[in-house]
Amino acid sequence: MPLPRDAASVFDRKNTPLMRLIDVTDPRSLEGSSPCEGWSGLDVVQHLIDTQRDFLLKAGADLPDPAPTVAALGPATAWRTHAEAVARQLADDTLAERAYGTPFGTSTVGAAFDQFFGFDLIVHRWDIGQAAGVPVDFSERELEQVETAIAGFGEHIRGEGVCGPAVEVGTDASRQDQALALTGRDPR
Repeated sequence: MPLPRDAASVFDRKNTPLMRLIDVTDPRSLEGSSPCEGWSGLDVVQHLIDTQRDFLLKAGADLPDPAPTVAALGPATAWRTHAEAVARQLADDTLAERAYGTPFGTSTVGAAFDQFFGFDLIVHRWDIGQAAGVPVDFSERELEQVETAIAGFGEHIRGEGVCGPAVEVGTDASRQDQALALTGRDPR
């Protein structure tokens, strides 16, 4: 039986592993450096909140004000508060199915959100795990989604604020390590 493809269900499938990681991780361990240069694990969580909010607000979403912050609420409560608001917005078909222009053509708000932020939810989960010293293994489905996103972004993946230059890994590297290396992360 195929999985539901509505925007809220797609978000939930990618958000749940991230939320579980943040929920069970000691917030102090997230103060450690992440693979994202100059960012701690806490910074990565806040980045996810800020960029997703910015996108959804520009698309016409109705999100709570003020934005949840890691500094005020801690990472687990800030992320959960944000993710619940995102899920409510993506469950609204009038927003999720609204036409939305991307650098790759016209899409919908829900599909564009997944195209850009679905990738972030998976890859930044690894970054947060690295900051906290918690191993993160992607499922085969997640690896396929990351590889598809990388191929779909084309040259845009190296744009400012997206991913750094690819890192060299050996041909014997795991599929996950190869995918991470393509995003500019050193998986070793």
